[in-house]
Amino acid sequence: MFDIKLSGLDIEGNEKEFSLNDFKGQKIILYFYPKDNTSGCTQEACDFRDNLNRLIKYGVLIGVSPDSIKSHKSFKEKQSLNFILLSDSEHRLAESFGVWVEKSMYGRKYMGIDRSTFIINEEGEIEKEWRKVKVKGHVDEVIKYITGE
Repeated sequence: MFDIKLSGLDIEGNEKEFSLNDFKGQKIILYFYPKDNTSGCTQEACDFRDNLNRLIKYGVLIGVSPDSIKSHKSFKEKQSLNFILLSDSEHRLAESFGVWVEKSMYGRKYMGIDRSTFIINEEGEIEKEWRKVKVKGHVDEVIKYITGE
């Protein structure tokens, strides 16, 4: 799972390839979200953005969705996002974390991202996970966990 290479945008918005192995020895806050520029995903990204100074002391923040690099670029610029975004268009990382799941809306079934956040320690082990995340208050939960407040 940690050696899966994905295209993404670094903190400055430059396109490059990443794998979670690139961050070995550092803690990672990894969050999966369904879609760029939707209300819930925008709110969650902005909450992470607005609290980055508290989060970055703990580790690297990485957002992952199935959206394209082009979509990520637009989302990152429009919302002034200051963290890494990865494009998982083939759902390889999402599947390895068990967050590519069957969903249902208005009786229609489809595959999509189960909004989730993972704390990964320096050894590359999942230390904490939140699944089926509700956007409101979630970043505060993550901060509370990592700071022990």
